[in-house]
Amino acid sequence: MADEMQSRTIHAAAIRERAEAEMKAMGVDDAFISTLVDTFYARVLAHPELGPIFDARLSGRWPEHMEKMKSFWSAVAFRSGAYGGKPVQAHLGVANLTPELFPKWLELFAATLDDIAPNDEAKAWFMETAERIARSLTLSLFYNPALDDPALVPGANASASARKV
Repeated sequence: MADEMQSRTIHAAAIRERAEAEMKAMGVDDAFISTLVDTFYARVLAHPELGPIFDARLSGRWPEHMEKMKSFWSAVAFRSGAYGGKPVQAHLGVANLTPELFPKWLELFAATLDDIAPNDEAKAWFMETAERIARSLTLSLFYNPALDDPALVPGANASASARKV
């Protein structure tokens, strides 16, 4: 048991070291992540649709949220495991949050990266990561398995009947 735990610790350390080297090679450090989060959320607050939703949810708690987002992005980029939040639970029950807002969130994130990313490689890495996060949150918050039921797809019964003939 102790050998297995030691092996996991060594493996986790190796993952962190590789991530740190990858980020360093792209010019990504804690200062960049801080600027990314500050710039992005300033744009979120100024956005006519996203701003009111975020501000209503985070009123009086913006400084804590900003630190949490910096911790989150640092943990993701450097694979530190330091972030212990629960993003899905944090977004459950957010008033007026709809799946249609996630592409707008991603557009703001892309524009932020266009303006501040140190290079195209860093921009691509952060954008791909943000897209995965948005996809995961959208599925977690809004996915309805009943929508995958072939019986609910328009025309599905007609084609099934046609094949039987």
